[in-house]
Amino acid sequence: MTQLIDGKQISKQIKDELRDEVQQLNVQGKNACLAVVQVGNDPASSVYVNNKKKACAYIGIGSKAYELPEKTTEAELVSFVEELNRDETVNGILVQLPLPSHIDEDKIIRTISPDKDVDGFHPVSVGRLWIGEKGFLSCTPAGIIQLLKRSGIEIEGKECVVVGRSNIVGKPMAALLLRENGTVTVAHSRTKNLKEITKRADILIVAIGKKRFITADYVKEGAVVIDVGMHRDENNHLCGDVDFEDVAPHTSAITPVPGGVGPMTIAMLMNNCVETMRTQEERP
Repeated sequence: MTQLIDGKQISKQIKDELRDEVQQLNVQGKNACLAVVQVGNDPASSVYVNNKKKACAYIGIGSKAYELPEKTTEAELVSFVEELNRDETVNGILVQLPLPSHIDEDKIIRTISPDKDVDGFHPVSVGRLWIGEKGFLSCTPAGIIQLLKRSGIEIEGKECVVVGRSNIVGKPMAALLLRENGTVTVAHSRTKNLKEITKRADILIVAIGKKRFITADYVKEGAVVIDVGMHRDENNHLCGDVDFEDVAPHTSAITPVPGGVGPMTIAMLMNNCVETMRTQEERP
């Protein structure tokens, strides 16, 4: 019987735990505030920003939303982020991506102080992850680790295959699986014999941005399959990188789309915000 991994339920469990922890930290005089910066009014970005504000309110931390006009220059945005870096009332800074095409996203990510980089995208955060130092974890991969652990799925010693090598999911996912003592292969668009590699996986994590690309003939019988993709099909229904109907009967556990990985990203963003409260004494 295939286990359906319920990201909505697990993310609520995490947010409830964080809410209780925030109340205890408040008693100790520790508070947190997340600054969310959006440039332009991309509708999808507006939905994400609104969800982040709601999550902050739910767990009991402050949030400040800054909506900057589309025509904001790169220099103006850099200056604004530097101002937030200096603002002692702000613990975490999140610049909503994508940014307008005239702004270099990488430059903005690098401008955020690593000590306020709750997205875990700064090169210093990435370096800390790879060498096992304490720091902010990239939210989607951290959420996937929680999905596996809280669903009773052992990672240690398992053959883990990550399909996709993006800086936001694929690469940090590989690092976190290694940290959990998985044996990790990263496959990508230039990989030869992809089916042979994915069919070895006890745990298969797919983040390639191709609608229903992974079918049953890519999957080992009884594997755990985690689908990071998010698309609209020809009937305007949400679907993932995995052909769920075809693959699910062959798995021991699988995430649906929607309701699998998606809700976990914001839950782990909230965890990173609470981490700024846990470590307040350690900060300069």
